[in-house]
Amino acid sequence: MKRLVSFALCLMLLIAFSSVALAETSVEVVDEDYYTRFQGQDISISVYNWGEYISDGSDDMLDVNAAFEELTGIKVLYTTFATNEELYAKLKSGGASYDIIIPSDYMVARMISEEMIQPLDLENIPNAQFLDDQYRYTDFDPEGAYSIPYTWGTVGIIYNTQYVDEEDAHSWDLLWDERYMGEILMFSNPRDCFSIALKRLGYSMNSTNENELREACESLKDQKALVQAYVMDEIFDKMEGEEAMIAPYYAGDAIVMTDENPNLAFSIPDEGTNRFIDSICIPANAKQKEAAEMYINFLCEPEVAAANIDFIGYSTPNLAAYELLDEQMQQNEIAYPSQETLDKTEAFIFLPTKTSTLMDKLWTELLSNDENYSKWTIPAFLLAGILFSVGINVRRMLLKKKEDMM
Repeated sequence: MKRLVSFALCLMLLIAFSSVALAETSVEVVDEDYYTRFQGQDISISVYNWGEYISDGSDDMLDVNAAFEELTGIKVLYTTFATNEELYAKLKSGGASYDIIIPSDYMVARMISEEMIQPLDLENIPNAQFLDDQYRYTDFDPEGAYSIPYTWGTVGIIYNTQYVDEEDAHSWDLLWDERYMGEILMFSNPRDCFSIALKRLGYSMNSTNENELREACESLKDQKALVQAYVMDEIFDKMEGEEAMIAPYYAGDAIVMTDENPNLAFSIPDEGTNRFIDSICIPANAKQKEAAEMYINFLCEPEVAAANIDFIGYSTPNLAAYELLDEQMQQNEIAYPSQETLDKTEAFIFLPTKTSTLMDKLWTELLSNDENYSKWTIPAFLLAGILFSVGINVRRMLLKKKEDMM
């Protein structure tokens, strides 16, 4: 995952070269002969994945793409995106061609409906046998014909325990707490943002009710004065570097963030949250379908999947890979919450066009609206924010002074 480096340039280069030299590229596979089909054919595949979402050889761990290239002779051209909407727009424009994409559940459903992805030949993906059926056969792909689950997880609140009380972190209300004005981050895409507001109001994250969506929008407008920034991947660095105190984020990243910065903690709000599945798919215009299916099969290799999930921190739908994880990770309540917690979660579904259009319109209205506060609300927020900020900055200085003395 992301790492902050503050050493001199020469040391950075030394570390970089050492990482390359030590990165793992060998791995045990179920059927080595399976991967010989394209050797010597000068084939490449283009993979489009989320940022920081594959084991890349750093920290002396498995370099998944390098291991695949070594085993098969197939070159991997790897690029990343930040949101499902960015992925969708890139494919829909026709300006790029990919062999592998990894969208989330509701986007898989949308792409199936718009014929943007193609059915998989499961004979070319024998390692699908290791996948848990609850993630293999889903509402968005009931027959498992178009997608192979890559990871799953939940959305919760990541917060700094030096400034935020644990009991406050058990409700989405924390993201609307004026005491933390300017210290709150929020997702920069409408689906995630509206889902939080809807859940906080007691509605379904998949609501198609116009009145409920408009109420959620008004709630987000009320929150806007408190928000430092609307971001996605930047949440990782901002929270880890203590540039903000509170943010919604994904459980998998939270595991890494709390490990890197022990002042951080993660909570799933009592109102409930989103449980997502990110799946591997092949676009309709893919140029190397069989080679892409070989890549999918490689990602489903138990050893590969276990090493990958150990690095990125998310939850695995691969039962054989789960058995290879250490006991501490298997019992980690952030990665594998209790059934009681999971019962409060909700998976995104593909919303009707009318609803998606309304949500996009309201989102644009939210981001462009600067006159949505009454005359007394702004001063009240400002005063509360200033007083709280003074206290926080004093506390930060004291903590820094204490660290400098150690």
